[in-house]
Amino acid sequence: MKANWEKLENNQGVLTIEVEQDQVEGAVDQAFKKVVKQVNLPGFRKGRIPRNIFEARFGVESLYQEALEILFPQVYGQAVQETGIDPIDRPDVDVDQMGRNQNWIIKATVTVKPEVELGEYKGLEIEQQDFSVTDEAINKELQQMQERAAQLNVVEDRPAEEGDQATIDFEGFVDDIAFEGGTGDDYDLEIGSGTFIPGFEDQVIGMEIGQEKDVIVTFPEDYHVDDLAGKEATFKVKLNSIKRKSVPELDDELAKDVSEFDTLDELKADIKNKLEKEAEEEKENYERQAVIEKVSENATVDIPEVMIEHEVDHMFKDLEQRLMQQGIDMELYLRISNTDEDEIKERMKEDAAQRVRNSLTLEAISKAENVEVTEEDITEELQNLADMYQQPVEEIRGFFEMRDQFEGIKNDVRIRKTIDLLVEWNKVTA
Repeated sequence: MKANWEKLENNQGVLTIEVEQDQVEGAVDQAFKKVVKQVNLPGFRKGRIPRNIFEARFGVESLYQEALEILFPQVYGQAVQETGIDPIDRPDVDVDQMGRNQNWIIKATVTVKPEVELGEYKGLEIEQQDFSVTDEAINKELQQMQERAAQLNVVEDRPAEEGDQATIDFEGFVDDIAFEGGTGDDYDLEIGSGTFIPGFEDQVIGMEIGQEKDVIVTFPEDYHVDDLAGKEATFKVKLNSIKRKSVPELDDELAKDVSEFDTLDELKADIKNKLEKEAEEEKENYERQAVIEKVSENATVDIPEVMIEHEVDHMFKDLEQRLMQQGIDMELYLRISNTDEDEIKERMKEDAAQRVRNSLTLEAISKAENVEVTEEDITEELQNLADMYQQPVEEIRGFFEMRDQFEGIKNDVRIRKTIDLLVEWNKVTA
């Protein structure tokens, strides 16, 4: 096999692969063994047709496409390794020569990882931000503790008010036809939360327990369901019950109920200590991210659109996983946020492009500075993962060895060490 790489514009090029006849014949043989099992020919059992009869009837060319599908992954991988290119997307394959007793010539148009022209990445100034812990932040934590300790009390002697939790049944209609997703039974709605369509919650205020009412609203023009956008809808609503949140006083008794401390002052001191530790972590993370973005701004790189698309897909899947951990599926999230998948992905593009730029720049700096990863670095990283997942370090090592993913660990460590160096080299100013 011979391979030749010809670089074109826009991070693309043509990888020409010439495959010799003996390797081609091997792939054609494999193709025949696969295809013949699917062919019926009178006088022969299925899968038992001799090769010469098969070729006389169907032609050897009938095997070429199957042979190419067998052959290409093998030779493509070898050609990539031989030419040293770094593809970032599936190639666009074309065949220049494919005939009997010929070497096959395959051309693959490939998008490769772009080259980065580094700018200044040492001696830069990074503007600091204020991460000091304020009384306002401490009070906010205390208020959240109050909220978590609050109790819901049943209300029976008055109509619904703003701030109540109203349990309702509802069914929505547009032009007297019920629409999908517009029905709920015993739904707990906090009045004033803005969860429902604008105007809905306001009309629940004043309803009595057991009362039924038509709530008329208009869907926003940009509502994510096209069939409902801008339409007037009537919701038949029944109020089943009312509850009101009762928030406890902020005092020593609350401190005893929500913590291990006996007094409110002790609880405040503990909150301050925890917030200061978090602030120190936030400060460190800020400095690292700020220096990454600074050196990325100074670099010149032409990012292929496909890299941004891949990063957007990764970000969207990450969002789905985080929502699932909160017990929310994507369909519900889209409905609540009045958006759709395409709109979310479009909003992610700018951040995705920055992430790709940062990653490429860090990788280029790592190479320029010959950042090395030692066996001690790998051992430490595996131990950190073992501690995180509460698994023996031998099992963590075996997991990555079995999946041949050690290179990924090495890359993660290398990039982290590169960021450490950048933080050392660049000054944070007040």
